[in-house]
Amino acid sequence: MLKTLRATALMVLVCSTPSWALAADFDGSKPLLCATIDAHFCDVGEVCYRTLPGVLGAPQFIRINFAKKIVAGTQRTTEIRFMESGEGQLLLQGTELGYAWGIALDTKTGAMSTTLVSHENVFVLFGACTPS
Repeated sequence: MLKTLRATALMVLVCSTPSWALAADFDGSKPLLCATIDAHFCDVGEVCYRTLPGVLGAPQFIRINFAKKIVAGTQRTTEIRFMESGEGQLLLQGTELGYAWGIALDTKTGAMSTTLVSHENVFVLFGACTPS
């Protein structure tokens, strides 16, 4: 019984990933694969519409390559023009097709919030990232 308990404790210790190791995955040092999960679309003067990202034409997956300073979807790749780290998040910004976009990445969990903004409307996407 004691041997089984020790073996189980050792397995848990060896197989568990410490939180500090996970945090390093989302600090901008590793490329990420992100999945979009939820989407909202808002027009000026209208109630926002909630839907799936694909309905709005958003890619299901995007790749963030910090070394190359790019965000790549299935059809487009765009340059990251600004990055800032602080307060448990990493902020990315750029422009594409007449929209300013921003990504806020939680450096502990990999949760992602994205906006695409023009003078007429706004898209808001929520998702999650993992090291790729």
